[in-house]
Amino acid sequence: METSLLLGIATFAFITSVTPGPNNMMLLASGAQFGFTRTLPHMLGIVFGVSMLLLSVLLGLGVLFQLYPIMYSVLNIAGAAYLLWLAFKIASGPVNGISSENSRSTKPFTWWQAALFQFVNPKAWMMALGSVSTFSLPGNDYAESGAMIMLAFALLGLPAISLWAGTGAKLRLWLNNPRRQRGFNLVMGTATAATLLLIVEV
Repeated sequence: METSLLLGIATFAFITSVTPGPNNMMLLASGAQFGFTRTLPHMLGIVFGVSMLLLSVLLGLGVLFQLYPIMYSVLNIAGAAYLLWLAFKIASGPVNGISSENSRSTKPFTWWQAALFQFVNPKAWMMALGSVSTFSLPGNDYAESGAMIMLAFALLGLPAISLWAGTGAKLRLWLNNPRRQRGFNLVMGTATAATLLLIVEV
């Protein structure tokens, strides 16, 4: 594979992974609520889920959306509804001091919850469909180019999303106050819901 193509894949993977979206807003909130270590399964689940989503598109799922556009519309609606529910849960989170024992009464996303979320995450679909349609090569090079796309998202996606969880974890001490935490929860919930404006086709 040409170096320019590899560079293009790597750049696309990092930029789409690090820019704001549902995953990163949720990781920022999770890092603040639970800390970086307890958010690790969430991050690993995202990486695994994106890999499985990419694989499904490479194996032909993306073609179904081209043949039956209504399927993509239904997916967008389902993903938007679930994302709004998650945004509500974030906005209405506990407000008794973020580093108190009450933060232990709620649980961060497990790896499998985060992995499954990618299949209803509109931005994850955009990333998967966009990368496969742009960077996969036809013929005998299809499998190799597909493997490189998956590898790029796995290797560059984890450090990219870790920045968001790490930033949230740094805010834990500042948020050890119910009033600040309530405001933070509302901002994060609103920001999570607002990502729909950037990624869902109207």
